[in-house]
Amino acid sequence: MEKSEEYLKELQKMIRRVEIRSKRMASELFSGEYHSSFKGKGIEFSNVREYQYGDDVRAIDWNTSARKNELYVKLFTEERERVLMLVVDGSASMLFGSRERRKKELALELSAVLAFSAIQNNDKVGLLVFTDRVETFIAPRKGRQHVLVILEELFRLEPTSRKTDIDAALSFVRYAIKRHAIIFLMTDLVDNNYERGMKLLNTRHDFVLVYLSDPLDKAIPLSALVEVEEPETGLRITLDGGSRREIERYRREQMRHHDELRQRLRRMRIDTVFLDTDRSFISELNAFFRYRERKV
Repeated sequence: MEKSEEYLKELQKMIRRVEIRSKRMASELFSGEYHSSFKGKGIEFSNVREYQYGDDVRAIDWNTSARKNELYVKLFTEERERVLMLVVDGSASMLFGSRERRKKELALELSAVLAFSAIQNNDKVGLLVFTDRVETFIAPRKGRQHVLVILEELFRLEPTSRKTDIDAALSFVRYAIKRHAIIFLMTDLVDNNYERGMKLLNTRHDFVLVYLSDPLDKAIPLSALVEVEEPETGLRITLDGGSRREIERYRREQMRHHDELRQRLRRMRIDTVFLDTDRSFISELNAFFRYRERKV
């Protein structure tokens, strides 16, 4: 019982540290950028008025126009509240990290900053953690206490599966989230079956892929033998870290894979943020928000 109480106390301390840091980053760096980056995507019908010269003909309300024998256009306003959905990969590959933090921890930190940015804009926040199944789903709600529930779930979660099925997760989101939403998918893409799911979500929502990687995903250091284990299958590969030829071969292969992935996502027209476990995400996220502001 004492151990359980100590664990809960330590868990609360960790959550509190993440909250303090994330709220500060959200307030000082990202809250305004988050709002302006997705502004105007969620709109709702407000009223109608008579057509005026220069109005967009696509806004004509044909039912009202026919009833009143005059042209009327629909008026829309930006929705007062939006939904931010955090979709986090919980598979075994997310437990990997060769430096200061693992991919899972990077996803948690980013989730916290995005969540606090959202509630500062009076938006709702929800969470889906997936492997090759839905591990946990928290429906979108507002407020600090709800964000703390989400953070605690991310800290405490022990997935039942080690594998990944991104398309199944995105299919669940499509049916669970009916209203227009901002969706951040955080994953290292250890899966190939995801194109259809991403494209479908991208047509209905503000969909953003956050691709998480580690330095060892791109290159191995000059050292002795390096044994690499594929977390989701348990397959082990031994690489000769003492061979410059082997190191260069591995680096080229990983760079080729990375370039192909970028081209694939570009063809799919998926907005993507590339983050590494050994670097701060502040500059990359700021750059992404500036890009989104220009795009909106």
